Amino acid sequence: MTVQTHGLFREARRFMIRMAHLRTLSLPLVAAVLTACGGGGNSGSNSLLRPGPDSCSLAGQKRFVLDNMRSWYLWNDRLPASVDVERFAEPPDLLKFLTTFSPNNASGEPVDRFSSIGTVERERQFFGAGRFEGFGFSSRFVAADDLRISRVYESSPAFAAGLRRGQRILSLGARSIAQIRAAEGVTALLDGKARLVFRMQRQDGSEFAATIAKGTVTIDPVPQWRIIDAAGGRKIGYLELTVFISPAVAKLDAAFAAFLKAGISELILDLRYNAGGSVNIAERLANYVDGAGARGRVFAKTRYNAARGPANNRETRFQSIANSLNVSDVVVIATRVTASASEMIANGLVTDARVTIVGERTLGKPVGQVGLEFCQKILRPTAFRTVNSLDFGDFFDGLPANCAVADNLNVAIGVASDPNVVAALAFLNTGACPVTSSPGGADRAAARLEAPRPDLTGPPWREFANSY
Repeated sequence: MTVQTHGLFREARRFMIRMAHLRTLSLPLVAAVLTACGGGGNSGSNSLLRPGPDSCSLAGQKRFVLDNMRSWYLWNDRLPASVDVERFAEPPDLLKFLTTFSPNNASGEPVDRFSSIGTVERERQFFGAGRFEGFGFSSRFVAADDLRISRVYESSPAFAAGLRRGQRILSLGARSIAQIRAAEGVTALLDGKARLVFRMQRQDGSEFAATIAKGTVTIDPVPQWRIIDAAGGRKIGYLELTVFISPAVAKLDAAFAAFLKAGISELILDLRYNAGGSVNIAERLANYVDGAGARGRVFAKTRYNAARGPANNRETRFQSIANSLNVSDVVVIATRVTASASEMIANGLVTDARVTIVGERTLGKPVGQVGLEFCQKILRPTAFRTVNSLDFGDFFDGLPANCAVADNLNVAIGVASDPNVVAALAFLNTGACPVTSSPGGADRAAARLEAPRPDLTGPPWREFANSY
């Protein structure tokens, strides 16, 4: 199969020319968990810098963060030569300071919004089982004080309380969204409360209140997939992937087995709320999508800093695995939440397929983290960048949508009337971006949408699934 110069591929070539004189940084997320804290060190160039015998004292923990940032941080050459760790109350405070030395984005802000410190147990629960403690919903602002529900997990306290996609959150704990935003912010409020009164407005204008307590939420990483009949007897695959975690593997294998049997060569990947996850799962998805057609060709190149690079830099090539397809066209449905491993997929598949982004510009997370354990915690410094086979990967402002389409929160995700699915199918059938329908029913050309960048900082279910 030949590479087609279209859509994302063509945009990548233009972008590389414009950005050749600037930094070349790249993409995903938690790539590996390396042990640290207590005991002896690992041998070889990958051995971690460990604190001394008092490693789990406050001073030892801060020293661990500083030492490993100097060792693993992608921009370690920009860190100050001397840092007084006593200035910082806790390890996260020190980490936040160190990330300010990352390069600035187009707005003059540090690009590193991703390095974090969490707990080992919460990370294992999320990546291994898709579970977290929370209310169980995702949301997005459609205006400054208009916060809407974008997804509710069926296993969650929020679902049991009646929260549904498209509803508006009028107030939390007797305060309006505008009041909360002017104070601590919605994220800080939701993170800090175990129980809250939600005042909601349904799409028909009626209101209700619900007191919701956090509980165990389980994410379904592949909530739906199907085969769509198209003109000329063609079969088009549709698959929604919400996050790149281990429980996705079995469901992806079942879906692609059915796609392979149907002879699918055109695929719609719905990644609109997928903010990333495991690089290993992303690489597996790439092999499902085009392992049979692109076997042996480069999917992604991973690059660490000068100290870690010799032992860790690598090229990942497509492999033909069980149920691999040979696709010619991939449409990625995206929003401003789409990030990290999802962007890695869109960026890497251009090696051997026409890739088109429908929806909104993506978040822009072209870097990844490693996990370093210490004292029941885990430090995840931004440690690597990834580029595709064209050496394209500097997109901190996100990957642009080829076909701009609004995410209609009043329509269920992935149904036949979903504007993003309608646009994706129209593109696959005609090769051109369609005319879409406005909420009032009048046809209009798809607008150049630019949704605000969401705040995905926090625990892994926030960073990778935009969930509370």
